[in-house]
Amino acid sequence: MNYKIMTADEAAMFVNNGEIVGFSGFTPAGCPKEVPTAIAKRAEAEHAAGREFRIGMYTGASTGDSLDGALARANAVLFRTPYQSNKDMRTRLNAQEAHYFDMHLSHLAQELRYGFMPKPNIAIVEACKLTDDGKIVPTSGVGILPTVCRLADKIIVELNAAHPEELEGIHDIYEPQDPPCREAIPVYKPSDRCGKPYVQVDPKKIVAVVKTNRPNEVGKFSPVDEVTAKIGENVANFLAGELKAGRIPASFLPIQSGVGNIANALLGSLGENKDIPAFEMYTEVIQDAVIDLMKKGRVKFASGCSLTVSAPKLEEIYNDLDFFKQRVCLRPQELSNNPEVARRLGLITINTALEADIFGNVNSTHVLGTKMMNGIGGSCDFTRNAYISIFTTPSTAKDGKISAIVPMVSHLDQSEHSVKVLITEHGVADLRGKSPIQRANCIIENCVAPEYRDMLRKYLDSATKSHTPLNINTCFNMHKAFAETGDMHNAEF
Repeated sequence: MNYKIMTADEAAMFVNNGEIVGFSGFTPAGCPKEVPTAIAKRAEAEHAAGREFRIGMYTGASTGDSLDGALARANAVLFRTPYQSNKDMRTRLNAQEAHYFDMHLSHLAQELRYGFMPKPNIAIVEACKLTDDGKIVPTSGVGILPTVCRLADKIIVELNAAHPEELEGIHDIYEPQDPPCREAIPVYKPSDRCGKPYVQVDPKKIVAVVKTNRPNEVGKFSPVDEVTAKIGENVANFLAGELKAGRIPASFLPIQSGVGNIANALLGSLGENKDIPAFEMYTEVIQDAVIDLMKKGRVKFASGCSLTVSAPKLEEIYNDLDFFKQRVCLRPQELSNNPEVARRLGLITINTALEADIFGNVNSTHVLGTKMMNGIGGSCDFTRNAYISIFTTPSTAKDGKISAIVPMVSHLDQSEHSVKVLITEHGVADLRGKSPIQRANCIIENCVAPEYRDMLRKYLDSATKSHTPLNINTCFNMHKAFAETGDMHNAEF
């Protein structure tokens, strides 16, 4: 190998205060680990010496603790985009100790190319294989890797032996043209490939290679409980009904599902429902349930941006790569989340709401309207362009002290115009073709926890009798009650 092999501490010296770094990966899958931790150590040393040291951060989505967590704890973050889920990073952002701009995941790479934000000075990427002529084979996640590698002046590669070189061939690396007159992205079914199995870079830009052997930092999924099982069952039964009614083609349609425990559980429910045929996926993250269903023949193919699976599940994949490389494709998020492709394929999209209101508006990001949780992620990329867009949520949180359905969302990410179906453990609200008052009654009757239904009916009765009923004086009373007393049951209308 013709590149300079360095320690992580040596490679971190290429990163200077105020510079902007683009990282590979999507969720903790495919993210570098050793060099970000070394950058955090350097920041701590600089701060101890009385010198400023903070960097701008572009990532694919959330990352592992060795990246987001380490840099947040070192107070080494100048700004962060587009999505995060680390508790230490979240604390920094909500304390205004680092700037954060929440973005649709499909937008980031193209907006960097357009010059809407400063270009990255350095790209730090994880690879399972690197050739002397500059071919970088990613590991289990892609993210914005091809774009930041092209735009950055310098590239640092973490060559991670925890991921086999035989992964080569599972990736489809393609960057769309920029306007004007962009050509169509040639993906017409989830299994179509349009790019290369590697990222090609100028080898002169690779200033350091750090050899590692570090597993992904993807946590375990929580066991399916009664609530998530019921939500999954309701989603599967709803889609089976749509299939029977002829509103979904008999061959079914590709599924997109968000990340997390609820999404993982409901995918299992879809696979178990015998009224739903074996299906394909075109999604962001490929989770444990997808791998299990693939082995059972219930998922035929899965296209995503990352293998966001638990360690035992990733080992299963790596032990049977010949099987999975025929059934899995990993792409940059600009393709996995692309609205053009989502609309063309006719995706059934299933995402999770933090909060919804009685009219079908969804808050995916902010607690009580002010505190950032994780970010919008790719939910809007898919929802607005779905064949059928579904949002799921448990009807309550905090042992019932929070109703996930309120008179008005405290922050709006997905409007009533994009949300077609809302599902909780109590039932399904099909909002298609309904006026605001019809949607409100449908959601209260079908999705709200029983103990909150009368409260929301009372609010609706007090609202103005207009196209969208609203009581501007009381629409946030449930949020106020929780902020003041810790329990939405204490709200008055």
